[in-house]
Order: sequence, then C-alpha cells, then structure tokens
Amino acid sequence: MTLRAVPIRRAGNRENLFMGGDREMVMFSGLMAFAMVFSAQEVRATLFGLVLWFGALYGLRVMAKADPAMRHVYLRHRLYKAYYPPRSTPWRVNTGGQGKRYR
Repeated sequence: MTLRAVPIRRAGNRENLFMGGDREMVMFSGLMAFAMVFSAQEVRATLFGLVLWFGALYGLRVMAKADPAMRHVYLRHRLYKAYYPPRSTPWRVNTGGQGKRYR
C-alpha cells in the first residue's frame, strides 16, 4: 500500500501580513501615529506622526520581506537571552567566572 501525497496549498500556509508588514505591528504603529497627531493637534505633531507612520511602515515591510515571522523570532530571542549569551566565536575560551555562572 502506497502513501497518498497531499499537497499543501500556499494560501492556507501564509503569514498574516497587513500592508506588507506584520499585522499587529503595522496597526499598532498606525494607532500610535494617529494618537499623537490628534492628541497634540499641531502641524509639527502631524508631520512627525506622518514621518513616524511611514518610517515604521517601511521598516516593518523590510522586516517582513526578510522573514514574515521576525517578530516571533525576536520575542523568543528576548525570552532566551538570559540562557544563551552571545559569543563571538565557537572557539572562545571563557574565563573561570563565566563558566560558574551557567552551571
């Protein structure tokens, strides 16, 4: 008996993006820009809010283009930061104090 091959469709396996960036982060940056513009009600605040919105949108699009799940990767990195400290090379020799800290 042979196994049946089931194709995985792209439409059911995509990340949830909005305007080219991560959905939650794009909406939150838009909310922050909107709140700043309408709470200050000045021309300078409007210009700064628009620059903030378009800058955040550009950055989030670049981030989503590199990896659509980058936000989740970053949050996991922040969670594990205390357990896996960065090292410059795999052959680095730790000092005695560093070795005791991770046992």
